[in-house]
Amino acid sequence: MHPSEAIRGGRSQLLAGRRIILGVSGSIAAIEVPRIIRELIRHGADVRVVMSAEAARLVTPESLQFASGHPPILELSGDVEHVTWMAAGDKRADLLLIAPATANTISKIAHGIDDTPVTSFASVALGGHVPLLLAPAMHASMGENPAVRANLAQLRGWGVEVIEPRREENEEKVPTPEEIAAAVLHRLAHGPWAGRRMVVVGGASHEPIDDVRAIANESSGETAVALATQGFYRGARVSLWMGAASAVIPSFLSVTRWSSVEDLRRLVGREAGALRAADAVWIPAALADYTVRAQPGKIDSHATPHLTLMLGPTPKILPEIRRRVPPPGIVVGFKLVSRQTPEGLRAQAQSLLEDVGLDAVVGNDRSVMGATRAEVLLVRKDGPSHWIRGPKSEVAGRLLDELGRDLTYRSARSPATGSRARKRRTRRRSRTARRSRQAAAPSPG
Repeated sequence: MHPSEAIRGGRSQLLAGRRIILGVSGSIAAIEVPRIIRELIRHGADVRVVMSAEAARLVTPESLQFASGHPPILELSGDVEHVTWMAAGDKRADLLLIAPATANTISKIAHGIDDTPVTSFASVALGGHVPLLLAPAMHASMGENPAVRANLAQLRGWGVEVIEPRREENEEKVPTPEEIAAAVLHRLAHGPWAGRRMVVVGGASHEPIDDVRAIANESSGETAVALATQGFYRGARVSLWMGAASAVIPSFLSVTRWSSVEDLRRLVGREAGALRAADAVWIPAALADYTVRAQPGKIDSHATPHLTLMLGPTPKILPEIRRRVPPPGIVVGFKLVSRQTPEGLRAQAQSLLEDVGLDAVVGNDRSVMGATRAEVLLVRKDGPSHWIRGPKSEVAGRLLDELGRDLTYRSARSPATGSRARKRRTRRRSRTARRSRQAAAPSPG
C-alpha cells in the first residue's frame, strides 16, 4: 500500500471518489504543494499532478509522486493527457486546481496561450466545462498590476473561481492547505446543504457591569465553528454570528460579531431578511439568562470594596429567531445541563423543543466544555432522538447530515420552497449557459 493511502479519509470522506487534477506552476510557493495534496487526500480525494518545467525546478517530481501516490505529468505525450483528464470520458476529472497560480500562468490562461502542460490542461478544462480553481501566489505589486487584475476578472467572468491569497510581508501568498481544501470541498459539494443558506450563532455573551467588567457564560465557540466549517464543506452559504470565543475561526467563513444578549437581539432585528431567507439556523451560543444595568466608566474597587449587583432577565433570543425563520426553514437550539442524568437531559431538551417550537435540540452536559470530543443527544421534532459521540468536527458533520435529510424532506413538501428551488435551478442553468457562451468566445488579444 502506498503511504498516501494511510491518510486517505482521515478528516472526512466528502471527496471520496472525486478526481482532482492539481496544476503546479513556477512559484516558490510550489514547495507547499505536497501539503496541499495530503490535505485533499485526507478528505478522500484522488489527486493527480501536472507540472510546468519551471515548477519542476522548485519542487521535485519525486516528492509530488510520494505525496499523491501517482507520477506527475511533466509534459504532454501521445496519451493526450490534457484531453484524457479534462474532456468528456470515463477518466474526466471533477476539478482542475492550479496552486500556486503565477501571474504568468493566469495571464496565459486568460489569453488562451497553451505552452505548458498546466495551461494546456486549463484550456481544455474551460472548453470542457471542468470546474477550475486558481490559488494565486505572487508579489503584492505584481498582484496590483492592472493587467493581472484584468486577467483575473476575465477568468472570473468565465466561471473560474479564485481562492484569495494570504496578504503578508508584502506578498500575496498561496492560501494554506486547509483553506484550499475548504474551497475545493465547497465547490464540489453535492447533497442537501449545497447552495443552502445557513446561519450559526455561537460564542458567549458578555453582560457589562461597567466599561471593563462583565458577567459571562463559559464557551469556547468550538461547536459553532465546527458547525459552520462543516456546513461550508458541504456547500452551504454560511454566516457565523460570533460572541466571545477562543476557538480559531477559519478565514473562509463570513463572521459577524456580537457581545451582549441585547447586542445579539439588535443583530437579529437588523438581519431579519437573512433569517427569513435562511434554510437553517443553528444556535449553540452560550447566552446569559441574567443581565445588569452597566455603570459608566470603571467602578473604583477601593471606593467600593463590596459591590451588590441587581440582576434582571435578558431577552429571550430563541423565540425571536424562531418567529423570523418561516417554515420549511429549520431552527436548531442547544441545551446545556450540568450534573444531569441522561433522562434529565432528554426531558430538558424535549421541553425546550416544545416550548419554543424548534425543529431540533442538541443536548449536552457541561463536562464536554473545552474537550476535543463531544457526546450530544439529538432530539428532533420529527423523528427519534439518539446520541452522537466523537470528535467535535465529526459530531458537527453528523448533525448536519441527519438534519439535512430532514430539511430535504420538509422542503420537498413545501410549495413555497419548491418554487424557490425551481427559481434557483433556473438561475443556475442561466449562469451555466452564460459561462459556456463566454468560454466559447474568442479571447481578447
